Amino acid sequence: MKIRYKTFLFSVVATLFLACTEKELPTTITIKNVLDRERSMETVELTKDMLTVEDLSAVGIRNKETNTLQIVQTVDNDGDGDLDMILFQPRIAPNGESQFEVVTVKPGENPSAPELCYSRFVPERTDDYTWENNKVAFRVYGPTAQKMVEDKVAGGTLSSGVDAWLKRVDYPIIDKWYKEELSGISSYHKDTGEGLDDFHVGASRGVGGIAAKVDTTFYYSKNYTQWRTITTGPIRTSFYLEYEAWDANGKTIMESRLISLDLGQNLSKFNINLEGVDDIYAGLTLHEKDGVVSGNTEKGWVSYWQPHGDSELGMAILAPRDSFIDFEKYDVPTKDLSNAYAHLKVKNKEVTYYAGFGWKKSGQFNSKADWEQYLNALSEQIEHPLEVTVTP
Repeated sequence: MKIRYKTFLFSVVATLFLACTEKELPTTITIKNVLDRERSMETVELTKDMLTVEDLSAVGIRNKETNTLQIVQTVDNDGDGDLDMILFQPRIAPNGESQFEVVTVKPGENPSAPELCYSRFVPERTDDYTWENNKVAFRVYGPTAQKMVEDKVAGGTLSSGVDAWLKRVDYPIIDKWYKEELSGISSYHKDTGEGLDDFHVGASRGVGGIAAKVDTTFYYSKNYTQWRTITTGPIRTSFYLEYEAWDANGKTIMESRLISLDLGQNLSKFNINLEGVDDIYAGLTLHEKDGVVSGNTEKGWVSYWQPHGDSELGMAILAPRDSFIDFEKYDVPTKDLSNAYAHLKVKNKEVTYYAGFGWKKSGQFNSKADWEQYLNALSEQIEHPLEVTVTP
């Protein structure tokens, strides 16, 4: 039996099933790259059904050419205690393919790797939820922070926008920065060599918050109300957020978010479940309005490149081309309400997009042109995903 799959920029979906007379254990995974450049930071997901195994904790993935076990991460998506998928990031040559063997491993036999993809609820700093990988870090705000604002208590935050933490090291900083900030050792608002949080969100959309547009007015949800960490590890962190129903000029909107961030990526993936709207806007704050909004409707992205402190910063929303309608610059006098928006279709009560940033001072991108080249490459990866074939 041969089963073919395609990755959808960090995930795998089935595209073709061929029946067979005997059910056999798949032993070979063939991954094909149809683009003319190397692919190395895209995550392949393999489920128990794809591999026809019961226990993913005993599964290893071996490169058949080098005979080396790959770094893997297992994930329990629904929190029921059973592992649902195993992840790995293969390196595939331009227009090439590689084969991997599914093997049984003993505890501790799979290679270890640092937990660079990390997220957690932060009760010691009100109720932030923060996440990071080896490139970027982000934060959103919870119900206690909202209530503090509503009760006029200092230190709260009322926003469903996404905060950006500008890191310039490849190791985790979340726990370290919070500990140093709250103990008074140092402030994460000052760069002591690792980066800093000097990104203002306020009521804006930050880096990827959503809005519903009615006529010429944008409406937002408030802070998240529920959270659940799904996974952290060397390849991916993901988590679930739920929001209280919110009003958009008489329309009641229900919203929940499944957010993931994979190793090596500057953009988080947002899977948003929405009821009450057929389209939505994902936004990027315009801050001091001294930057440049650009976009490419054919490739499905909008970007904002701006001066930022003693450096420069690029932000972007990118979506599959069949859901990206257009983009717009919304510029108004009211503080924090000016954003660049990607206008996206909601299909079957869901919308998927990617949102993130690149900070020049991190050394990852030197110019607006570099940033837009990165976005174009990501767009091509979405449209031409890795092809995964499982063969017994």
